Formats: sequence, C-alpha cells, structure tokens
Amino acid sequence: MGLMERIQSGKQPMPPRLMLYGTEGIGKSTLAANAPKPIFVQTEDGLAEIACDKFPLAQTVEDVLANLAALSTEPHDFQTVVVDSLDWMERLIFDAVCREYRVASIEKADGGYQRGYVHALTHWRKVVDALGALRANKGMAVILIAHAKVEKFEDPESTAYDRYSPRLNKHACALLTEWSDAVLFATRKFRTEVEDKGFGRERAIAVGVGADGGERILRCVGSPACVAKNRYGLPGELPLSWPALMAGLSGETPSQKEGDVANG
Repeated sequence: MGLMERIQSGKQPMPPRLMLYGTEGIGKSTLAANAPKPIFVQTEDGLAEIACDKFPLAQTVEDVLANLAALSTEPHDFQTVVVDSLDWMERLIFDAVCREYRVASIEKADGGYQRGYVHALTHWRKVVDALGALRANKGMAVILIAHAKVEKFEDPESTAYDRYSPRLNKHACALLTEWSDAVLFATRKFRTEVEDKGFGRERAIAVGVGADGGERILRCVGSPACVAKNRYGLPGELPLSWPALMAGLSGETPSQKEGDVANG
C-alpha cells in the first residue's frame, strides 16, 4: 500500500488528554475521581479522603513507569488514568537526574547551567510516551493534575504581568501543555467591590460569588490571568464539575447547577 492510500481524513475521536491545575483544596482530585473508572498514579500522599482506586504511593519515577506498564500489559477495566500530581512527580524526576549525575541538586547536574532541567525531559518523555500508549492502545483517557503557581510573564507585545501557571519547570510545562488536549485552571470566581475606609479613602476588596466564598470554576481559555487552552471549542469558563466538563467536551451547554465539587 502506497503512502497516498494511507491518507486519513475527517475527525478521529480519541479519549481526552486533560491537564487540570489549581490551588490546594479547590477540588482537582475530586473532579478526576468522578471520571469514568479512574485509577490514580499517586506521587503525593493526598488521596486518603477520596474514594478512588490508586496504586501505592510512588517513591521513584521508575515506580510511576511501572504503574503505567501494568496498565498496559495486565488485564483491568479502568477507563481513565490520573497522575496526581505532576509537580510531585517532577521531584521524583529531579531525584533520578541527581542520581545519574551523582549530585545533590538538579542545579548542579551535568555541570549546571540549567542542563539538569533539560536532562529531566528525557524522563518526562518516557512518562508521556507511556500515557500516550495507554490512550492509543487501551482507549484510556488521561488526566494530569498539578498545583498552581504565580509567575511573571514577559509579554513581548506588552509590559510584564503576573499569571497563574502549572507549578513545573518551564521545560516540562511546555512539553506537557503542548501534549495535552486541554489545560484547565481550577479557581474561584470573585467580584471586586470598593470599600469606604473613611476620610475620602477607598480600597478594593474581593468578594466571593457563591454561598461558600466563591463559585468554583474551570478557566478553559488562556488569558493574562492564567495559562489555559483547549482543542474542543470549550467556552472560556465552566463550572468545576465532571458532568459540566463532559457536557462541554461533547458540545452541550453545561448546567450551572452542577457547578461545585467537594474539596480535594
């Protein structure tokens, strides 16, 4: 068969690859636990209060790869693999690089000058390849969970500003955000009010929208406030719930009544 005869056309639906990041306790793990038949690859000890199936806590990046290999080769009925969390797994990867170069710090690996972070990408690519194989060969959806950080972004078209991004080194963050079909920022919705302090002075205060101090939402489109993207035509904002997210991925209009999930 010639190459021209192997040309593919039209859409080819595949399980989603989602990166979900946000502040502690916003509900990231709880959201993932509501995905279809999830199995957690845990690199941090934070799932005790969530009813879910999970591998033992990974102590090395080799443990993570072994978990993914088991999902690839052993029989199971799981439909979603969840890595919780990426920033804790990055520590395991840094440890692996330090062992390889017999140094105490990733900053000193291979003589320093940021080379350690570049070498870490070799381990990240192994993880990404293993996740991609589960998606392609086992039909499993992938959810990557990370915590958020505030970083200064040097905008070449404007002045520098602060924004939320996944708490990862820039090289790993670029690799994973590019690989993911959607990068979603979990946060709370606030509005700003002006408070009179007296004597002609005022100050702006943030007031939560919702009964519990701020409706929990997903930011699905990038902005100066946060890193986000999606390949599904999602709106800029969705309620933080699995039904709302699935409705968005399928092109339906999510119900605002499905907006919140418990802490996780």
